[in-house]
Amino acid sequence: MNINMDRRKVLKAGGSAGLLALFASVGLISPALAEGDRKAFFAKSMDEALSLMGVIVPENSDAIKLTVPEIAENGAVVPVSVVSTLPRVEQISIFVDKNPNVLAANFFMPGGTESMITTRVKMGQTANVIALVKADGKFYRASREVKVTAGGCGG
Repeated sequence: MNINMDRRKVLKAGGSAGLLALFASVGLISPALAEGDRKAFFAKSMDEALSLMGVIVPENSDAIKLTVPEIAENGAVVPVSVVSTLPRVEQISIFVDKNPNVLAANFFMPGGTESMITTRVKMGQTANVIALVKADGKFYRASREVKVTAGGCGG
């Protein structure tokens, strides 16, 4: 069975763009914010991604609990959990600083939602995983290194 990978990439990108448009249309996120965050997924460096998301300098925070394995035997499926006790969390983002595209996940948190996410990310090599939390209009971060024994970002 021959799968056209370019077709998959187009469908995946189109689905993501459609989901952001839907969220913008129902007022969960502003269209300008959606566009900046969408572009951040294609950023090749932390500085570029943070700039596209409107982040100046995030503060380190003990109010963010980032749970990742110390060693990931398979970089294709690295579990990540982020829990924040900061008040009024608006957004939780996950970055992998040495991935080809550093922004791995971005979640918008509607008011009154528990500030917790659990997901899996791909990592091509040993790198820092960074949780970025936007709370009450300000950005905070927590970071941990994950050692990868078998990469997951290959083509």
